[in-house]
Amino acid sequence: MTEELKKYPFFHPATKLYRFTILIFVSLLTFGSYFAYDIIGAIAPTLVKELGAQRGTVGSFYTMYSIAAILSVFIGGILIDKLGTRKASMLFSILVFIGSAIVAFAHSIPMLFLGRFIFGAGAEPLVVAQSSILARWFKGKELALSFGIALTVSRLGTLFSFNTGELIAKHFGGYKYSLIAAMLFCAVSLVANIVYVIMDRYGEKKLELEEEGAEEKIVLKDIKDFKPSFWYVTLLCVTFYSAIFPFTALSTDFFVDKWHIPKVAPSGGSFFHQVFNNFFHMFSTAGGITSIIIFASMIAAPFAGHLVDKIGKRATLMIVGSLLMIPAHLSMGLTHINPVYPMIILGLAFVLVPAAMWPSIPLIVPKEKVGTAFGLMTTIQNIGLALFPFLNGKLRDITHSYTASMIMFASLGVFGLIFAVLLLRADKREGGILERA
Repeated sequence: MTEELKKYPFFHPATKLYRFTILIFVSLLTFGSYFAYDIIGAIAPTLVKELGAQRGTVGSFYTMYSIAAILSVFIGGILIDKLGTRKASMLFSILVFIGSAIVAFAHSIPMLFLGRFIFGAGAEPLVVAQSSILARWFKGKELALSFGIALTVSRLGTLFSFNTGELIAKHFGGYKYSLIAAMLFCAVSLVANIVYVIMDRYGEKKLELEEEGAEEKIVLKDIKDFKPSFWYVTLLCVTFYSAIFPFTALSTDFFVDKWHIPKVAPSGGSFFHQVFNNFFHMFSTAGGITSIIIFASMIAAPFAGHLVDKIGKRATLMIVGSLLMIPAHLSMGLTHINPVYPMIILGLAFVLVPAAMWPSIPLIVPKEKVGTAFGLMTTIQNIGLALFPFLNGKLRDITHSYTASMIMFASLGVFGLIFAVLLLRADKREGGILERA
């Protein structure tokens, strides 16, 4: 091994350079799918106008994704274990690309639904496969760092989606160009997967790497042993995320509809100059304001994770985050205050709650059942993500404003707060492990 390291100092799989080169391509696996997932919400005002779709229909595009995600949780982990991470990740990347291509070139709403379903069937298990790949290459080394980098790159996809979606539609002359851009980004992710497969195969021969199983995989017999604290975390998870992502699915349209905030920042010059200008004026465009939540999480999530590790207080932080959501949603629904400010508050909630919630699972669930816990939690989460985007759009169609929707999201915050308080009480009965540092 030492001789090989001397002979191939910059390319041997045992080197840090090789590992982090793989990390670049593995991080890109989900960049395209994150961009494509949110492109519907990013261009919702244009979809409503050009496609002639109701808001309930736009929300249902997210519903179709989540229905596929629910089903894929049950089979995705099995496929990763049966096929290995290379074959499984390629299968999921291909489904993501095919689904995004169907969406891009669909000539009817039913075809859009089909495309979103196929896209969702690949995108959700691809995230699980990505986690298995990172564990394969970084376990015992820079595992937490690798997960943080991969998540940041993925969320860049969302950030780019909300800040460029309407600009692409305006510059090139129609919403379809934004959907084609999403397809092209999914193609980039597919190419990144091919590069990863080549590098992984080479590294496996040289290092005799062990295959990592899927981290999220439901084993039904494990469920009966979960304590009340797990169920309170899961119920908080579904209410919290149902008040965030179904809201952002139509928030761009909401900001245009109520505040008449421009869809793109006024600018001349080349397309790329306009893209830069849109990012620079992120707080003054509808899509940019929507992306504040994601931008906040990208900047502050590492610090929040460090804070949780240092002070504990996980259940308390979940209470604080749930509490913040209520006035944020109500102020947007019932007042004309500039939405930038409540969106910053929502961004803070989106930093605090996930930073405390997801690391809580290994603390309250036996090690051998953590995969089932994460899989079950993700499945229940997707039930909410399937239901509430449709309800959000439907309420807007019926009432002709988003006030009822915002009261609905604030109510989810109330339920989340109740579950977080019950979690704190249950944790005290179970030994207070979540509150300890």
